[in-house]
Amino acid sequence: MISQEIKRLYSRILQYIFITGLLVFQASCSGSPDSIGDTGSIIPPEPDPENYICYRPGGVIVIDGILNESDWEAVPWTDNFVDIEGDAKPQPDFRTRAKMLWDDSYLYVAAELEEPHIWATLRQRDTVIFYDNDFEIFIDPDGDTHTYYELEVNAYSTPWDLLLIKPYRDGGPAVNNWDINGLKVGTDIKGTINDPSDIDQGWSVEIAIPLQVLKECNRTGLPKAGDQWRIDFSRVEWRTIIENGKYKKEINPATGKPYPENNWVWSPQGRINMHMPEMWGYLQFSDIRAGTGTESFVSDSDKDEKWALRMVYYAETEYYKKFSCYAPDLKSLGLGKEDFTKTGSLPLIKATQNTFESYLPHEDGKQGWIIFQDGRIVQTGRFSREK
Repeated sequence: MISQEIKRLYSRILQYIFITGLLVFQASCSGSPDSIGDTGSIIPPEPDPENYICYRPGGVIVIDGILNESDWEAVPWTDNFVDIEGDAKPQPDFRTRAKMLWDDSYLYVAAELEEPHIWATLRQRDTVIFYDNDFEIFIDPDGDTHTYYELEVNAYSTPWDLLLIKPYRDGGPAVNNWDINGLKVGTDIKGTINDPSDIDQGWSVEIAIPLQVLKECNRTGLPKAGDQWRIDFSRVEWRTIIENGKYKKEINPATGKPYPENNWVWSPQGRINMHMPEMWGYLQFSDIRAGTGTESFVSDSDKDEKWALRMVYYAETEYYKKFSCYAPDLKSLGLGKEDFTKTGSLPLIKATQNTFESYLPHEDGKQGWIIFQDGRIVQTGRFSREK
């Protein structure tokens, strides 16, 4: 039997360990208000997302990459793609633009890519397609920045479709063995593939994504007129040279590796990172048949509140990197009233060492938004920690 004296000694040791751990935790979270540095380098510029009204086709869309249906001709192109960082970088060398349509079964996406030298190497589905030049689609149906879809396609029509549980910054992971059942992809080559001896015009891609698949990560199910989804498009373009009659990625002599790829996008991210769903554009579904009328985009009335909470998230993420815990207030994050002039109130924070949640109070009983340490943002009263 263990004597009472040994039991008392053991109890004191446990108390000492607990108190010491508590003091260490408190010390680690006692950084000064400006301890994470200039928030200007931590928080990206507030986005001004692109938007697109998605009309319904009157006829059948044949997925062959040739955009000759009257429904395609009746709907507008997006603005030309820009660099992923936005105005911080020069305009892309070649034009890229896209269109969208939808019916009860599919979301249709078409894109046109100017390209004087078309090449591709990958023919196996679910290989890493951005190792080739490619066109990419990112879709977050419910806009909470979690459980979203990515699809990449090269000039051979080879797809890589994957499901992201969370953005990589928040721990991912990507589910590579997930497939879009019923996916249709077609490309049309205006020129030749892998022939450096000529100058090509470019290639177009046509994609039909079943809505029954996309609804799986949408809390409200299938889309209806007036619904808005977050969506963005990206084009990967590698620097190449012609060597021995073949295309080859240009090597940076300083690193011995290929130069980094260019990323040209529809709605810029402000960072070299497509996995920032809060920066993506808006897709608004319309019941109007293509070519018979138009509809105006309805701005997100909660965008200022969402961005205020996103600023807290960016700052808290940096704080955690430095102190291994989350800050309990805005002052510790270097944020103040001057950073939240559009919201009418300041975000509140509830933090522990390994979690936080932030929200704006609404005295009028209005349903607001709440953001968590993993970046997920949902309406108060409608969230659960597990989807």
